[in-house]
Amino acid sequence: MARKMRRLPALASVAALFTTSVLASGCAQIRTHQGYLGEAILIESIQPGVDNRASVQATLGRPTFTSQFTTDSETPTWYYVSRDSRQLAFARPRPVDQMILAVRFAGNGNVSAVDVMGVDQVASISPYGEETPTLGRNRGFFDELFGNIGRVGSVSQGGGTADNPGG
Repeated sequence: MARKMRRLPALASVAALFTTSVLASGCAQIRTHQGYLGEAILIESIQPGVDNRASVQATLGRPTFTSQFTTDSETPTWYYVSRDSRQLAFARPRPVDQMILAVRFAGNGNVSAVDVMGVDQVASISPYGEETPTLGRNRGFFDELFGNIGRVGSVSQGGGTADNPGG
């Protein structure tokens, strides 16, 4: 009987140690890296006026994404994006380090500028409540559901008729 009494405190301490380690592992900080893995030497080797699209792709690889809106005189800008984040358990990840490399090209395909932006460009956006405020009328459910009855095709709303197709 004395032997069983000695095992209980030892068994309880092992169980407490196991429980503590399981609970503490849930509070561990998680580090993540997302995006481009670039070498500083390669990034610094891109020179405006010297390199072109083919040499940039051979040196840095394909971009993370390209710009969508350009003028006729320039080609899309290539962006290489990387971010290091930390997260504690189930909390929202927060950026620790970020690098955005923007390579701009001239109309002939040569590099015109190379810009490097850091974590100072990270913006924290907080949504406003459950719905986004907008300008305009405040319409209820039934107004939204039945509000267009009788308006489709009317001249005052821009709808056309057979005699006047433009409205």
